[in-house]
Amino acid sequence: MYQTSSYSGRVVGINKVLPMFFLSLLFAAIGTVVGTKVPPAMFLPLAVIEIGMLLAAMFLRKRRVGYTFLYVFTFISGVTFYPVIGHYIATIGADMVMAAIAVTTFAYGVTALYAYVSKADFSFLGGFLMVGIFALIGMALWNLFFPLGSAMYLMFTMLGIFVFIGFTLYDISNIARHGVPEEAVPMVVLGLYLNFINLLQFVLQLFGINLGGDDD
Repeated sequence: MYQTSSYSGRVVGINKVLPMFFLSLLFAAIGTVVGTKVPPAMFLPLAVIEIGMLLAAMFLRKRRVGYTFLYVFTFISGVTFYPVIGHYIATIGADMVMAAIAVTTFAYGVTALYAYVSKADFSFLGGFLMVGIFALIGMALWNLFFPLGSAMYLMFTMLGIFVFIGFTLYDISNIARHGVPEEAVPMVVLGLYLNFINLLQFVLQLFGINLGGDDD
């Protein structure tokens, strides 16, 4: 989510946002390939840097998040996502991982296309989505200390899928209906990227559950 009130200047549309979004995915993909060569001991420090950059983006919003910041973040995100990909390749196989990526891309693309073409107002989802995020955080923290049972883990996974599909509807709807201040494009692209990568994470979890690859 982003607030246009904190920006001024020329407003651009989806034709400006999409190329930057695809480029962010390319940097993430390159990062994932690089991740295959990164020593395991480096993943935790890189994850800390990634979280720090994400928190900085939230606080720097009014000072503008630039393209360099965006692509450095997505590259590091790609590197730190490699252990997730590696885990699922080992448990459900490379073919199913590719299938999960394809399903995520299709679901994300169809959702974004519907939100953009229909120009429907999904702003009402904002409050529900924030509640969903807090619920996901709470369940994830609970799972660290008291592992969720299979039914609750499936509920957690499905909630994650619905939340990030919802964020995609919300964000693309805002772009379709209001446009994006030009200086806000990197921040908006960052949000779209996070929607995609989190949706992929939960789709992988769903595939893992269905194939018996994830522990309860």
